[in-house]
Amino acid sequence: MAMLVCAGTAYAQTYTLDSCRNLAIHNNKTIRLAEEGIKGAGYERKAAKAAYLPGIDFAGTYMYNQKVISLLGEDAKLPTMSFDPSSQTFKYNILTDPNGTPIKDPSTGGYIPTEVAVIPKEAMSYDVHNVFAGAFTLTQPIYMGGTIRALNEITKYAEKAAVAARNSVVQDVIYGVDQAYWTVVSLKSKKKLAESFVTLVDTLRYNVNAMLEAGVATRSDLLTVDVKLNEARIMLTKVDNGLTLARMALAQVCGLPVQSEMHLADEDYKSNPATGASLNYNINDVFARRQDLEAIRQGISVLKNREKIALGTMLPKVALVGAYSFSNPNVVNGFSKSFAGGFSVGATVAIPIWHWGGKYNHYRATKSATNAQRLLLEDLEEKVELQVNQAKFSYQEAFKTYDMTVANMKSAEENLRSAQLGYKEGVLTTDDVIAAQTAWLQANSEKIDAEIGIHLCDVYLSKVLGNLNY
Repeated sequence: MAMLVCAGTAYAQTYTLDSCRNLAIHNNKTIRLAEEGIKGAGYERKAAKAAYLPGIDFAGTYMYNQKVISLLGEDAKLPTMSFDPSSQTFKYNILTDPNGTPIKDPSTGGYIPTEVAVIPKEAMSYDVHNVFAGAFTLTQPIYMGGTIRALNEITKYAEKAAVAARNSVVQDVIYGVDQAYWTVVSLKSKKKLAESFVTLVDTLRYNVNAMLEAGVATRSDLLTVDVKLNEARIMLTKVDNGLTLARMALAQVCGLPVQSEMHLADEDYKSNPATGASLNYNINDVFARRQDLEAIRQGISVLKNREKIALGTMLPKVALVGAYSFSNPNVVNGFSKSFAGGFSVGATVAIPIWHWGGKYNHYRATKSATNAQRLLLEDLEEKVELQVNQAKFSYQEAFKTYDMTVANMKSAEENLRSAQLGYKEGVLTTDDVIAAQTAWLQANSEKIDAEIGIHLCDVYLSKVLGNLNY
């Protein structure tokens, strides 16, 4: 949580490690991109659930036809029949000779009717210049070969994979923030150390200059100290510039303008390295906590259900279909230029029979993809196990290094005190004092690096163990 501190009329914001992490998580675009991925996966899951429910659709059509439709090419002449009381049947009215024998037409070979019914061509002509049609349809899946259920499972696992991927990105961002944060703290401590070193060398120069005036030191001694003082000031300038750039890098990671003045709560860093964390762990628990591995595991579940979808393409599919269709003109009750229609209900069954092995080979390809993902997971687990062991050894080594730097610093401080005392007593030279000061600077710098290294190893170990939850 960020705190505000007041110095006179100027306000400067102080950031803790926790507040920097919060800023980075809320402002990092990679995390926001992953969050959008989770939203999209959630919408896909809701869309997949809708496949269980009936779908209602409407389709409308308008068509202009150039010509009128005529079912007859000319007037139709149909023979008629009369009822014969003697035989109690209907008989055609045809022309007969005096003996009652039907007479045939020599040109057609057919009988010649004595009476005909005429259907005019115009009576069988219909105006279809403008045709309007529409239909409301309802489709309810009954059995789709298990593809709908598999699709719902895919979207569920895809959403979990998106969450795991987001969590993995968050852990990477947190680790990056911690690195940038402790880099600033380290450089601020080294700046103070460089300032102390400049003061130390400047004090030596003052003493050498006084001894030169007293005639107990040489001009060469003073020049040697001047060179070292210039080197110390150059080092201070480099550290100061590095600190400025490190603050900019931290601001960028936190999503702030790079020119933001970021004052950290741990800048006045005292010797307080992180305490040793427990290194007891179960590697299977580590695998379960690792979010990058979790994303792979959810991906395997997705591929398993893709196998089911591929298998479903080879199985029968059954659906219930209902529709209300209408048109203008309509022929519901004769030809009428008005809207009319009706309902219809039915069922559809689709049974794949033979596709030359295409669907089966696609199914085999999905199984192969699943096996490949399993092998990838096994390979990543082996690498994670190696990564954990490396992080554990680095963590242990960081504490050992810190203990050695503490001992070295004590020795360097005692060496510097002895060199200063020996120089005052005239038994040591200026070079001896400068060497002792340089050793003191190096010992303190190594101690700062060791302390910061412990913090970084601690957060890295938490990351590889899957414990870096935020």
